[in-house]
Amino acid sequence: MTATNVTWHHGEVSREAREALLGHRAACLWLTGLSGSGKSTLARRVERQLVEREVQAYVLDGDNVRHGLNADLGFSPEAREENIRRVGEVARLLVDSGAIVLAAFISPYVADRARVRERFEAGTFVEVHVATPIEECERRDPKGLYRRARAGDIPDFTGIDAPYEAPASPEIRVDTTGTELDDCAAQIVAWLVEAGFVGARP
Repeated sequence: MTATNVTWHHGEVSREAREALLGHRAACLWLTGLSGSGKSTLARRVERQLVEREVQAYVLDGDNVRHGLNADLGFSPEAREENIRRVGEVARLLVDSGAIVLAAFISPYVADRARVRERFEAGTFVEVHVATPIEECERRDPKGLYRRARAGDIPDFTGIDAPYEAPASPEIRVDTTGTELDDCAAQIVAWLVEAGFVGARP
């Protein structure tokens, strides 16, 4: 049921004022890719590299939010849609706080990602396609999920019996196959520097 009789309350401190305080621009970097592509690992390494530059950064991880915020959701298309909607709203609040948010989610559907983008002010949503091929993801299989999906133990598994709709034109595309983690993270940080979100190192 949709809430009624609610009003959005505007604060006295703008996002721009918080950005000025922190010394960098805020944004949501939305990392999408197959299970095992390296989204969460990459997001955490980017977070570390940004914090080392004294940038306020925070990771929203797909597994972690299902321990609390989204513990009531399954993996049907409808549940996946709601999972992404909720996380998008949390990310939007964190961006308003002045942070650079790294959201690492399979988020397999183009329409769901587009709806999240629409909730952000223009230029503050950055889609990052972690474009590691499924063959490499399945070779890694860090949680044993592909093996279980192939055995029929996990239905609706993305890339096996549920679709993954890759971004056609993401702002950033990274393939973690055969590339050092630090180098992949540095690619994303370099994009942020070039786009003017964070300053170059002195």
